[in-house]
Amino acid sequence: MSAVSTRPGLPAAPARRDAEATKAAILKAARHLLARHAHADITLKDIAERAGVSPPLILKYFGNKDGLFARVMSFDTDAAALLDAPLDRLGPHMVRYVLESQRDRGADPLLRIVFAPLHGDHGDVLRANFRAHVVDALAARLTGPDPGLRAELAVAQLIGLGVMYGIARGPRLRDSAVTDIADRYGPAVQAQLTP
Repeated sequence: MSAVSTRPGLPAAPARRDAEATKAAILKAARHLLARHAHADITLKDIAERAGVSPPLILKYFGNKDGLFARVMSFDTDAAALLDAPLDRLGPHMVRYVLESQRDRGADPLLRIVFAPLHGDHGDVLRANFRAHVVDALAARLTGPDPGLRAELAVAQLIGLGVMYGIARGPRLRDSAVTDIADRYGPAVQAQLTP
């Protein structure tokens, strides 16, 4: 933190943190660690170091480790943005959102579900939230036969894309423009969304 003085000759007062930016940094750090380590192996100190804050600040904002991970294991905010397009253009939008999230924020909106087996009972919470916030919310928007199956297939395509982009780091995929990938891959996702 930088120091700020409001009057000449007086000692500088510490600069105030932007609470929302700090919370976002903590959540990003926790998501990063949760995608790489078992829940039980992650400490508040680990999260604090990665976020550049103190452990007491995490407690101030989230109460405790379980409170923090309850937020991390929720998909509601990401799902709202992921599904924020008209149904007839939703496939390309979802492809763009997955890729832009990884490229711009360093976080895939869906990929943490892949690591659910690492987290024991917390993995069950992660799975339940994923189904409710992402798959079931998408299925509720679909018309025609088998909306639940079609939603699962569309989301599976997005997870595969996220794995290739963020984990396998496919060089041609990462070197391509997001709009080009959305133009190529979006119709395949869209085919599951519109009967």
